[in-house]
Amino acid sequence: MFDVIGKRRWFFAFSIAIMLPGLIAILLGPLTGGRAGLQFAIDFTGGTVWSVRLEDEAVTPPQVQAVFEEFDVETTVTKDGEGYFEIRTKDTRLLPSIPQPTPTPVASPSGSVDPSASAGASGSPGASAGASPAASGSPAPSASASVAPTASPSAAPSASPAGSADPSASPSDGAGGSPAPSASPGPGGQLPTEGLLGEIRVALEEDLGPIAEQRSLSTVGAVVSSDLVFQALTLIFFGAIGILLWITYRFRDLKMGATALVALLHDVIVVVGVFALLGTFAGIQIDGLFVTAMLTIIGFSVHDTIVVFDRVRENRSRHAGEPFARIVNHSILQTFGRSITTSLTVVITLLSLLLFASEAIGTFVFALLLGIVSGTYSSIFNAAPLLVVWHQWEDRRRLAADNAARPSRRPAT
Repeated sequence: MFDVIGKRRWFFAFSIAIMLPGLIAILLGPLTGGRAGLQFAIDFTGGTVWSVRLEDEAVTPPQVQAVFEEFDVETTVTKDGEGYFEIRTKDTRLLPSIPQPTPTPVASPSGSVDPSASAGASGSPGASAGASPAASGSPAPSASASVAPTASPSAAPSASPAGSADPSASPSDGAGGSPAPSASPGPGGQLPTEGLLGEIRVALEEDLGPIAEQRSLSTVGAVVSSDLVFQALTLIFFGAIGILLWITYRFRDLKMGATALVALLHDVIVVVGVFALLGTFAGIQIDGLFVTAMLTIIGFSVHDTIVVFDRVRENRSRHAGEPFARIVNHSILQTFGRSITTSLTVVITLLSLLLFASEAIGTFVFALLLGIVSGTYSSIFNAAPLLVVWHQWEDRRRLAADNAARPSRRPAT
């Protein structure tokens, strides 16, 4: 019978060995000002990401970056195998805000503001006949008396200032009649024409040639990104606390809840540490889907731990009197096959997604894959052995307290 508990120090050492490089990479982030460690996408930092392909395939990323530097915009430019330049910047002022339409008050011939006079801008006698009594506040005269005097004076002044005579005019158009920019055009969308990014686009085409295609353009404001960071930390924190409370209540043992939380922390550090290393050496960024992956990992890791702990509880009543370490080791071996089989089915699915699915979910799938493997390992080789270590420490402390409470017997002389 394989003695997992007896070799627990080797498993603890292995866990520390795989966590230590990741922890160092995580700490490098604040120490280097974000140049190393975790690299956050604009979901967390705010900024703009613009992906375009130029007709001149000989253009290099430093040339594109130089155009942005002329406008005092700090960017990071990369080029993929398809020839697309991915331009990232934390500057959120590149795209102008979309103006909101405001109603234009129209003065009636009597000099008072008539809120319903826009209906009379169409010049229809019926509409202006109904608007005139409302503006003057007098009782409505007969239709034959009100149509003639009101239709001609109200239609002409109201149509020109309000601009509502032209049905094709957009209320969001500027004073020059230029169309409102699209905040985030998709693949094949219209290139930016306004704001600072519109000026940069013109300079880019003048210096490096025309843009052949725009794949994406997105901007996230600083307020939105800070809210996302706060929500992500809140979800992970309350999720961990809820798991601790539930396991403690379910097994009536705080030690089981605490050791499950320690194993959970191991999984979080492993996954975040690997992405910190990838961000340092490969520039891989984490986005909003990474938070979803972490929450999924937390749930799956605790699932395997609960299976082991539940078998420990059953065996403690069946094999009362045996050493606790032997009971835990027997419980691990009984649930080992089930844990490996369950995790393997998920790993096969995730590997298929990682190899054949779109790159858009590649980071999400890879984080899940790491978390599932780490969660299975920590449930078997970390959580249960930590429970044994805690029990043995309490037994030694209880024994020491009992020995200290016993009166010392001096030999008779």
